[in-house]
Amino acid sequence: MEDKRKYLLGLTFLKSVGDILARQLMQYFGEAEKVFTAKQQTLEKVPGIGELKAAAIIESKKEALERAEKELVFVDKNKIKFFAIADEDYPYRLRECPDAPLVFYYRGEANLNAQRILSIVGTRSATDYGKQRTTELVKELSKLFPDMLIISGLAYGIDVCAHRSAVKFGLPTVGVLGHGLDRIYPAAHRKTAVDMLNNGGLLTDFPSETNPDRENFLQRNRLIAGLADATIVVESAERGGALVTADIAFSYGRDVFAFPGRVGDAFSEGCNRLIQTNKAGLITSAQDVVKAMNWDVAEKTTAPRQSALLFEKERPKSPILDAIAEKGQLHIDELSALLGIPVHLLSPQLFELELTGYIKTLPGGVYKPNF
Repeated sequence: MEDKRKYLLGLTFLKSVGDILARQLMQYFGEAEKVFTAKQQTLEKVPGIGELKAAAIIESKKEALERAEKELVFVDKNKIKFFAIADEDYPYRLRECPDAPLVFYYRGEANLNAQRILSIVGTRSATDYGKQRTTELVKELSKLFPDMLIISGLAYGIDVCAHRSAVKFGLPTVGVLGHGLDRIYPAAHRKTAVDMLNNGGLLTDFPSETNPDRENFLQRNRLIAGLADATIVVESAERGGALVTADIAFSYGRDVFAFPGRVGDAFSEGCNRLIQTNKAGLITSAQDVVKAMNWDVAEKTTAPRQSALLFEKERPKSPILDAIAEKGQLHIDELSALLGIPVHLLSPQLFELELTGYIKTLPGGVYKPNF
């Protein structure tokens, strides 16, 4: 039986096709294989393609499939997990982003759909102040939410400090790479990367043999922003990759937070500007983040069962309630796919169930049972 992954992966190797166009092709044809059997005239009808891009697809499709087959050998040999955007376990936060990757590669054990996920980023030239703020933040978070997932970019400075702090305090942490999983950059962080695999992972949308070029790190920043509920900038100069990540998170409608710094400090200018322009909320501790995100720490303790008992006998028969109860919690997109109900029809039903107390809404469009 032919490996369907080949065609999905092949889309990512086609000339003139990025993540957005790849999703449009999938939506138009229904499955990846049909893109490779379509004639040029048919491809030209796809929104956003046109004559030139259709010709480039036709010209490059043979080479793209050959490259995809080679990559799958690498993936399977190294036991790398391959996520496609239509997969049920594809990170739902990332799927919401308009430029989410059609496929990405992951090596690790951390739950990419964890209940709470934070991205922590900052300058590569971190000061002692920045490192201290990062370490204290992660330490406090580990006490409040031992299963929280920390995302960063494995770069020098704040990124690697966030990862190492997470490892130290027992939080799962995932590094998003600007290259393939056949290497680690910078090489000085190899031990940290290995340590992260024990309780976290490494993730990228770049195939093997991809060099760590500068533009790749700017592109991977959208994954750091898209995987998380919120992005925290610890230190940043007036310009830098951390600010790019913050801007992307802001464009996704995600929360952004920043630690303030002294006026005139070079590596606080970016954070101060984010706060000044209302792109980021000012924080000084983990408690500020918890409060801003409405993450109730009391949820960790045993909640009173009185409200649940009121509904135990009267709980209505509902496939929505059954699905949420079975999974423990579900994002609205996952629920829509599971039940085959469009989101616009599902939303009012969920709202009614929330009003009557059968379900509870969590940040990011996630629903959990309240019985």
